[in-house]
Amino acid sequence: MTETIIQKVNQYYSEKITAFGATPRGVDWNSIESQEVRFYQLLKVISTENFDILDYGSGYGALYEFLRRNYSVNFHYTGFDLSPKMIQHAIEIYPANENVSWVSSLKENQTFDFIIASGIFNVKLDIENQAWEEYILDTINQINKLSKKGFAFNMLTNYSDKERRQEKLYYASPEEIFAFCKKNFSKNVALLHDYNLYEFTIIVRK
Repeated sequence: MTETIIQKVNQYYSEKITAFGATPRGVDWNSIESQEVRFYQLLKVISTENFDILDYGSGYGALYEFLRRNYSVNFHYTGFDLSPKMIQHAIEIYPANENVSWVSSLKENQTFDFIIASGIFNVKLDIENQAWEEYILDTINQINKLSKKGFAFNMLTNYSDKERRQEKLYYASPEEIFAFCKKNFSKNVALLHDYNLYEFTIIVRK
């Protein structure tokens, strides 16, 4: 089932980037402004000046641009995306160098100081909720194994107005996701649900 989910998600985002290019809409976000609000919340996980970071579901690399503009510290950024078209767009905009690299697969023994995952759990398409929830927990477990110092991710909240919800999107329980991370990964877990978007951010510090 996981392979089917990956194929569907890959196809969906490949079509988005083809249609809209390297823009927020190309990764299914509404605007640059909301995108950067998310980045600001997610990057609260960083607790050191020199670090390496994995952008899990990097799209065309908007997080790298945000880091480059807002962080004067030394860091190495790795962008990972299941969609080869996304990675292709990212490389065209930000060619790989000593501070940035792009990959479409991860090695089992790879680790990173911090991992950020923005928006990767939102679009479930026609996948049943139970299968999507299993995929989410499996992915969070993988992210935990890959991270040395901490990780952060966001999800749409089930406190969203019912009339605004879309069938293809998944709305999670903030309390359940917080509890899962608290019980399984670290005593230092934060739930951020106060930044005027219909979503929440989880920060896990190790």
